[in-house]
Amino acid sequence: MTRTLRQLWLIFARDCALLLGGSRGRGGATLPLLFFLAVAMLYPFAVGPDARLLARTGAGVIWVAALLAAILPLDRLVEPDVESGFFDQWALRGLSEEAVMLVRIVAHWLCFGMPLMAATPIAAGWLSLDGGQLLRLEIGLLAGTPGLAAIGVMIAAITAGLRAGAALGGLLLIPLAVPLLIFGAGSSAPGGADGLALLAAASLVAVAIAPFAAGAAIRAARE
Repeated sequence: MTRTLRQLWLIFARDCALLLGGSRGRGGATLPLLFFLAVAMLYPFAVGPDARLLARTGAGVIWVAALLAAILPLDRLVEPDVESGFFDQWALRGLSEEAVMLVRIVAHWLCFGMPLMAATPIAAGWLSLDGGQLLRLEIGLLAGTPGLAAIGVMIAAITAGLRAGAALGGLLLIPLAVPLLIFGAGSSAPGGADGLALLAAASLVAVAIAPFAAGAAIRAARE
């Protein structure tokens, strides 16, 4: 048991280093973060400087930006390890695909969701959100981004090895993440406790299902 946990910890540390550092030549965590901020920055130019309009729609814009930013790292979450044969090596060492995928989800959330939460106050300033709105938005992102990360890893595993897998992954992620988007935007409104509860429940379901779906996809691809 201790040996298995040590191996999973090493995989987690490796995943975090790759996802943060962009050593695969894909920009690491920087590109999704810059895309997230770019969407929030450009939105006021599109709708005008009306502070009331920006405050009313800003939380929804941030959730849309987070969803779209989640598409960018899909092609480097699983496919490079499938092509390099790492999953075969881990299976020979007795590590299940589900355990490896759960570790990958946690690493992806830390390297994707946490930077987005850290950048949200900057985006909130551009969108004229007040302190209360920002607090509700941060709580919603804390509850919802784990589900977004889980869906991303699951889709990356399903589309690994397919031609135009990144584009297909983006098309699959958007409809699956729509409930998180709806509940997340709803939880940011005053009195959005029900929306926050639904958001947390949907995120928890995604985190619970994704490792098994992703593990099954990896085994199917290997066979």
